[in-house]
Amino acid sequence: MENGIRKELKVSAIENGTVLDHIPSSQLFKVIRILNLDDCKNQITFGTNLESKLLGKKAIIKVSDRYFADDEINKIALVAPQAKINIIKNFEVVEKKVISVPKNITGIVKCGNPKCITNHQPVTTKFSTVTLDNGKFSLHCHYCEKDTLSDNMIISSN
Repeated sequence: MENGIRKELKVSAIENGTVLDHIPSSQLFKVIRILNLDDCKNQITFGTNLESKLLGKKAIIKVSDRYFADDEINKIALVAPQAKINIIKNFEVVEKKVISVPKNITGIVKCGNPKCITNHQPVTTKFSTVTLDNGKFSLHCHYCEKDTLSDNMIISSN
């Protein structure tokens, strides 16, 4: 009890693994897709539309016995830049990771140019990120050189 108020976990604790917190609820399934969690054999717990002072409503993902490389984690910055990553060992947070948009993005975003070869041939997309003055970013296609604003980005479904 904290200040006479009973607190309870909405999503159960994990002994070891990774917790991804402060994901916008609308982005939960994009994060699952980006991290290929739909193919993960580890125990995964997620909750959505949970109360958040920062976001109003948030989602959380807990993956038991799995730790992600920084480049994997940074990919979620594309759709959840305010996400928080906690590394859990023996039910305790042992490390907090900060995410940032990676310099290069391969295979998880579709090119916005309908004429780009990646939209017509089995070619993996490749982008470099360009930070804009307003704090947002755009993706510069390696093949057709078209820039796609982060607001218009489409996550691949494969």
